[in-house]
Formats: sequence, structure tokens, C-alpha cells
Amino acid sequence: MSKQTLIVITGPTAVGKTALTIQLAQHYGVPIINADSRQIYRELPIGTAAPSEEQLRQVRHYFVASKSIDDYYNASMYEQEVLECLKVQPSNINILSGGSMMYIDAVCNGIDDIPTIREDIREKIKRRYQEEGLEALCEDLKRLDPEHYEVVDKHNYRRVIHALEICYQTGRTYTSFRTQKKKERPFNIVKIGLNRDREELYQRINQRVDEMMENGLLDEVRGLYDKRSVNALNTVGYKELFDYLDGRWPLEEAVERIKGNTRRYARKQLTWFKRDENVKWFHPDQQQEIMNYIAQYEANHQ
Repeated sequence: MSKQTLIVITGPTAVGKTALTIQLAQHYGVPIINADSRQIYRELPIGTAAPSEEQLRQVRHYFVASKSIDDYYNASMYEQEVLECLKVQPSNINILSGGSMMYIDAVCNGIDDIPTIREDIREKIKRRYQEEGLEALCEDLKRLDPEHYEVVDKHNYRRVIHALEICYQTGRTYTSFRTQKKKERPFNIVKIGLNRDREELYQRINQRVDEMMENGLLDEVRGLYDKRSVNALNTVGYKELFDYLDGRWPLEEAVERIKGNTRRYARKQLTWFKRDENVKWFHPDQQQEIMNYIAQYEANHQ
């Protein structure tokens, strides 16, 4: 019996993954396994550009609006749930689509066991953050783990702190815990990367942010204001509007900051995914070429 094939569709935010993935899922007659770490939360449909009700009716989606922002969830838990999901899928082809780098890596390669941080290490770095600020911690991470420094969200203090905690406690880089021996999977993996000309991509990002605002993003954020400290809300689109609600800057500036930070995140995604030699890159309009590539891959892995 031939192994299942997992088609992974990835690429930067706003590139057009959802539309293409739905077309492929309809062609193969299979559901979509979502790999966007924020679309998993049911409270964030607008700010995460989650699939619309119509798109959800067209194709079944797993891991969309399946958790609450109050739930603890991480890439390791996602890895296990996706593997269980794939076990019960009857098709020889399955599709996983999204742009969350850690979640895709977790499914494709596995996650190494990261040690529990000692309380004294946690308190030490917490004090440094309070006394010296995030910039100083970023400089520390650049010295201790330059590879992770290049891809980490340097505006997300939790992620910077967590990487430093690993470095201090273990004497190893955080990167080293994510590049250990790849775990064997009971399925083949074919990776499709989607990309566009940079100016075209940036225009799509700007347009998407404008549409989010028209669709009620500010009301969505306002309704979540009391929970702003929840980790799931430490996300582009929410952080900037929380600051607007705090009076830090005007709404127009908050919207421009969302656009700029989203463009920055898209560049980081591309940096991450282009390190993977197994990703074959296409323009989202090349549906037939993508299907031909998948068919050729299938033929070569029978």
C-alpha cells in the first residue's frame, strides 16, 4: 500500500494561499488542515483573515476557530493533533496550508523536547527586561543565538525572552533545539511555496488591512480589550489597535503601523521558508503547474 502524501501550501501572509488551497482541496476532494496559528482561535476571525463562512462551506477545514484565546496551545500540541487527524483521513492525499513557520515545521519535522525553565532563570531575565528593556535582550540574543535572532519577532518580548531562557539554562542556542534529527513521518511531504512580486504582495497586504478595518476589526479588538494580555493577542493588528485605544497614537497611524508590521512579518516568513530546499515555489495563479508538479511527485514516490 502506498504512503499518504501531505501537500503543504505555504508562503507569506496575503499571498493568496486560501483561494488556491480551496481550489486544490475541491480538485482532490479532501479537507484542509489549517496551519495558521492565530486562525485557530475563534475570537479572531477578522484580524487573522480566517476563511469566510462561504469558504468553510465549500471545503471542510480543520483547526479553524477550534480553540479559545483562553486555551493554552502550542506547536507541540498542534503537531500531535494534526498527526492524529491525518491517521483517520481516508484519502491518499491530504492538504495542510498556512504561514505559521513553527506549526508547519512541527508537522513536517517534529519538535524537540525543550526543557522546563528554572524559576531563577525566568526571574533573572524578567528583571533584565524590566530594567534594561527589550532592545538589550535582543542584543543578548543576537550574541548568543544569531541564527534565531534573524527570524524571531523582535517586537514580541515573550518570544525573545523564551529563546534567551533556553540559551541561559542549557548553554545551547534555541536554534539547536529546533534543528535536531528530523522525525520520521508515515507519509510523504511535498512542499509548495507561493510568492508574488514584492510590490504586488505589499499592495495586497495594504488592501487586506483596509478591508479588515471596513469589516469591523476595530470593534473586534475593542471587544477583546480586557484580555489584551493573553498571548494569542500579542499579534499584528491587535497590538497596534490596543495602543490606539490607549491613546498612544491616532487611528490612521495605527492602521499604517499594522500595514508596516505585516509587511515586515511577510519578509520574515519568506526568509524562513526559503531556507528549506524542499519548497518548490510558484505564483498563486499557476494552479495547473502546481497540480502537474504534485502529480509528478506522486508518480516518483509510488
